[in-house]
Amino acid sequence: MLGEHREKGPGLTITCGIDWAANHHDVALVDETGQLIAKRHINDDAEGYRQLLSLLTEAGDDPQDPIPVAVETARGLLFACLRATGRKVYSINPMAVARYRERHRVTRAKSDHADAVALANILRTDSDVHRPLPADSELAQAISVLARAQQDAVWNRAQLNNQLRSHLKQYFPAALAAFQVRGIGLDSREARTVLAAAPDPEAAARLTRVQLRSLLRKSGRQRNIDTWVDRLRAVFTNDYLHQLPLVEKAMGHQTTALVRQLDAACRAADDLAEAAAEAFAQHPDAEILSSFPGIGPLTGARVLGEIGDDRTRFRDARALKAYAGAAPITVASGKSHAVHHRRVKNQRLAAAGYVWIFGALPSPQVKEHYDRRRTRGDRHTAAMRNLFNRLLGCLHHCLATGQRFDPAKAFPTLGAPAEAAAS
Repeated sequence: MLGEHREKGPGLTITCGIDWAANHHDVALVDETGQLIAKRHINDDAEGYRQLLSLLTEAGDDPQDPIPVAVETARGLLFACLRATGRKVYSINPMAVARYRERHRVTRAKSDHADAVALANILRTDSDVHRPLPADSELAQAISVLARAQQDAVWNRAQLNNQLRSHLKQYFPAALAAFQVRGIGLDSREARTVLAAAPDPEAAARLTRVQLRSLLRKSGRQRNIDTWVDRLRAVFTNDYLHQLPLVEKAMGHQTTALVRQLDAACRAADDLAEAAAEAFAQHPDAEILSSFPGIGPLTGARVLGEIGDDRTRFRDARALKAYAGAAPITVASGKSHAVHHRRVKNQRLAAAGYVWIFGALPSPQVKEHYDRRRTRGDRHTAAMRNLFNRLLGCLHHCLATGQRFDPAKAFPTLGAPAEAAAS
């Protein structure tokens, strides 16, 4: 602690900044004049949390008027405990912290303590332009964890799938030809099962029809097994270029390792998808979200996990659209005027939005709006983004009013006024 400690008095505003690190944190408290009144170096454990609470209490922390806390990265058990108490916790973008630091010093000097002070001062001077972390329910936070983990597993699966494809191309083109079927890829259960049993061209060519039939049944396939057996047998015994025998064998071992990783990623994605969908079904907002075209249990979990269920998080529909990257951004200076799509956004929500709109396209009203935007000159991505923008506005209204989605209200009969409003 620094010098004489000054308690929070009537009319005195104290803010707290915490510079986060893996094993320890630097805490700084400043008063309404920017004067540092306390500082402490705490560990990331229960004792560190008790020291933080003690420091805040000595500064005049009150359950009815808790001292707000600013951090760059709000993660870890310590910050989860802070949020659970109902205290306002602000997560400040690191770029904003860097710009604030440059306002007060031109040198590149930097320290953890100075960053903690900068965070506290940002909250002191600019708290009105920053939003505290949302007060989402426990269930919404759990859905967010599951949905994000499932999305990470899907991205990991795609990465491993591409890695396996690139590897097989170097020595085993028959495997690529065998599983280039509509709806079937290298990440399918059939491909993973067969490649695990025969990871190189020689082993694949030795597979008999009985063995292939057994492997396909093991993978879970129940239909057209004989057709698959004949086709795989013909592909694997065809004539291809080969690596040297020992090199081919070594590359087969690498394939086995990649298939194991891919199989684990696929199983993780499936298990997490089931858990996310189950948790989503228990949430009160699930009925409203599921009423939108294109939103199933998994997409609904991803959307709900990113927007949460704190109704005060977004001031209006425009704030939600900007957060998702659906609203355009205008850059105007002098005679220059340009409109661009947003690059700074919640990437996870934007990715879920693309899946949402792609699944909603079969809906007649959605398809009609998409076709109209394309006729007016929008590219595919721009038309999809416009649809996402419109449906997000509908979602914000439905969640705020407790209504289910009504396509007749979202896409009224086309006419000049409606078309102008849609643009």
